Amino acid sequence: MNRQLRTFDRLLHGAALVTLCAFAASASAAEPAKAAKPAATSAAKKAAPPAKPVETAPSEANAEQIDAAERVYYGIYDCEFNQTVDIEKHPKHAAYVNVKTGKSAWLMKPVLSSTGAIRLEDTKGETLMVQISSKSMLLNVKTARRIVDDCISPRQRELIAAAKAAKEAEAAKAAEPATKAPVDAAAAAAAPAASGHSVPAASSSVAANGAATDPASAPK
Repeated sequence: MNRQLRTFDRLLHGAALVTLCAFAASASAAEPAKAAKPAATSAAKKAAPPAKPVETAPSEANAEQIDAAERVYYGIYDCEFNQTVDIEKHPKHAAYVNVKTGKSAWLMKPVLSSTGAIRLEDTKGETLMVQISSKSMLLNVKTARRIVDDCISPRQRELIAAAKAAKEAEAAKAAEPATKAPVDAAAAAAAPAASGHSVPAASSSVAANGAATDPASAPK
């Protein structure tokens, strides 16, 4: 009986050892597979190129937009606080403009408003550039704040100088009749004195001649 128990213990111990060895082998085989997965994932991340934002092409310009684009004042604008705004034609999209200030840039669509002002509308709806004859300003549409104000292009500077010169010429022309009127009145007063006749004498002479030729006063 004791011998049978000893034999059974040996068999049980051997089975346990076999089970433990099999479990250890399976665990060691699984660990490299798990460790290999992060390495493969990191390698895939390094190999994949960074995604670039997709630029949506703007709609084709119509006749009104082309007309408005021809009225835009292109070039570098001098703005308040020593800031500048650069407006140039877009190299790829006809009748669209690029507006740049500092490190920011926008693709904008020219629109002619009913008042004659040119509106440069951001294709993404974030900003707006308003252009009139005397100045321009750049606005943030979402926050309703001015980004840059008092911007003047070289063409606007020319228009301002021309308007000032025209106003001065008109004021000088309006002042001319007022300076001539006193001279003409003095000349009219001096004319009878220069001829040697006085107005009262002429009036009495006319009265006398009238009395001589009046039938009622003639002797019968």
